[in-house]
Amino acid sequence: MANAPQKKKRKAVMLGVGLDTDGHKRLTTGPNFALVGGTEETHEVMTEKAVKINEKLKARGKQLEEVSRDEFDDIAQEVGLKPVKAVKPR
Repeated sequence: MANAPQKKKRKAVMLGVGLDTDGHKRLTTGPNFALVGGTEETHEVMTEKAVKINEKLKARGKQLEEVSRDEFDDIAQEVGLKPVKAVKPR
């Protein structure tokens, strides 16, 4: 059917924001991630974690948009990221 609506493909991206600063502006992008801000050290750590997450995804044969939140959390913990508790609205 020529006019049948096509199913939209899901997209996912990791966004890292370094809140500390040393006066320099930093921006790093890669496959499914964008990292902004931070000191040189913070930005380097964010970049390392994003690259490692992509390596873990590749080893599992998956794309970021294909993993569940729980699976992503497991991968994130494997690369050294710690979970953050969600804040409940008042």
